[in-house]
Amino acid sequence: MKLVLVAGLATRLEHELAADPSPESKRLLKLPKALLPGPSGSHIIDNWLEAVAASRVSFSDIYIVTNADKFKYYERWATAHSFPRDHIINNGCTSEERGAVADLDLALRRAKAESDVMVVAGDMLFNPRMFDMDALFAYFSSRKGEVACYYELTDESDYSHRGIMELGDDARVTRFLEKPGPGKTSSRNASIVFYCFQQETLRTLLPQYLKETPSAQGRRFGCLMEWLTQKTPVYGMKLSDMFALVGNVGLKEYQDSLKNPLLCDRPPLAEPLTTRVHARVGIVGNPSDGFNGKTISLAIANYWAEVTIAGSDKLILQPHPLNDPTEFGSLSDLYSISCQEGYQGGLRLMQAACKRFYEYCAQQGVALSRRNFRLSYDTNIPRQVGLAGSSAIVAATIKCLMAFFHISDTDIPKTMQPNLVLSVERDELGITAGLQDRVIQVYGGLVYMDFSKAIMDAQGHGKYIEMDKSKLPQFWLAYLSDPSDSGKIHSDVKQRWLAGDQAVINAMKQFGEFADQAKVAMEKQDWLTLADIMDKNFDLRRAIYTDKCLGDANLAMIELARKHGSAAKFPGSGGAVIGLCRKPESLAALQEDFEAQGYVFTLLVPC
Repeated sequence: MKLVLVAGLATRLEHELAADPSPESKRLLKLPKALLPGPSGSHIIDNWLEAVAASRVSFSDIYIVTNADKFKYYERWATAHSFPRDHIINNGCTSEERGAVADLDLALRRAKAESDVMVVAGDMLFNPRMFDMDALFAYFSSRKGEVACYYELTDESDYSHRGIMELGDDARVTRFLEKPGPGKTSSRNASIVFYCFQQETLRTLLPQYLKETPSAQGRRFGCLMEWLTQKTPVYGMKLSDMFALVGNVGLKEYQDSLKNPLLCDRPPLAEPLTTRVHARVGIVGNPSDGFNGKTISLAIANYWAEVTIAGSDKLILQPHPLNDPTEFGSLSDLYSISCQEGYQGGLRLMQAACKRFYEYCAQQGVALSRRNFRLSYDTNIPRQVGLAGSSAIVAATIKCLMAFFHISDTDIPKTMQPNLVLSVERDELGITAGLQDRVIQVYGGLVYMDFSKAIMDAQGHGKYIEMDKSKLPQFWLAYLSDPSDSGKIHSDVKQRWLAGDQAVINAMKQFGEFADQAKVAMEKQDWLTLADIMDKNFDLRRAIYTDKCLGDANLAMIELARKHGSAAKFPGSGGAVIGLCRKPESLAALQEDFEAQGYVFTLLVPC
């Protein structure tokens, strides 16, 4: 790959430097914008050379295109920096423009380029230590199309002087508008002169464009991209890093950029940020979420997982002192703890979430800055009782990473975030799971979910309806003080479903109908009907999974609840039961009975 740095005229900045009486402005007056000093004192263009040197991308050559008026400045700079002087290309112009696209064509002909080319505005200011050029190149290589970089404008920013990109779901640029007028687009994706072009595109389409566009005014990169998106696939990649001095800026913007801490050699470390994700209980419909069914789920304030992220010189994943033990009192202690709690703490969940987050952003065209961090977690969610403790840690980690890297719901839509969390557990760690837990932990509150195949195939995610949780009845929860691994409860039902077992298929459809009925009952505050549906939900699960799979300890909790006239079912995969008393006055006796038999009992608090 070759790198071509194009230099703009910076007429506004030059005029304002000329008008400013300070000695510093007089000293800088004739310098090209790319050779102005940045916050560290080095030239702005040096940032690009530093980024190239730190990258694993193999750039065969680097060329700089400038006009005749600024050529000698770049030639002097090249001599001082051991840069090949014959790679400084003089376009022959003085005050007039010939168009940046014509400059690119000149550079390609001079370089006899027979490779892909990266084109950038050499006078943009950024922090090379934070910019991941390797991720951009990997994205370009995977897309098999052109790549145009962009950043997201604030709502109050004027886009009429920018190139604006509209993107499809696959990050393909569906429309590129060069300096659109008011009301022409709702997109806030502003393009910058930072493109990756395929060799074949430069060989065939670039000459065609130049032939069709003889005027210098039409030979701007924005005009080229507007035309190119109609001829060949162009994909957008969002830059989350700080890029300053984009376009025809003035003296104030330049002076402000010199004071920006994010552009300094060592930007300040980010302050600690903590995100909390709550446990969930499946009220009705589970376990059909993994079988194109429907469910209603509730986030509860009683139990939670927290993940804290803070800036760090090195990337550190901090083990939890209880859940990820590395020191033991004796070999006997290690044996006892391993038998009871297994080997699967939260550290692997955070690591897998980080890996998948980076991968997902790269696939979706979102460049992450090269910033290190320290991740730690804490949780009070009981282990192995089916309250989604693992997914809570993963979801909290993803939320932390999104906040740390300034990734918004626009970059990763809220509807797709549960899919991302699920992919961490299912694809990275091999955990059998459905979407229900991840949806409620992203949305919170009370949510009705429809995972019907037609809906999933059409939009890549389910239909999620947030419901009113303010008038819910008092649900209760009981769980085993010494539970087994809840992941074993799924048995061979998934395999039977995939094999077309009609009994399983009909059962999953019935679970979905229970969710529809429960939604109506909850909207009417008909709690007796809801209790009946919850009981039916468990009975159907028992018939499909069999008593052997559900386990005697789990069945004993159901029977104990029913002895008191309470509805009861599994909130997740097993190890706990959620209940709803048909007669609220029976709740105290039910609680006393559960506690007398050694179960943990609590009243649920929606959140």
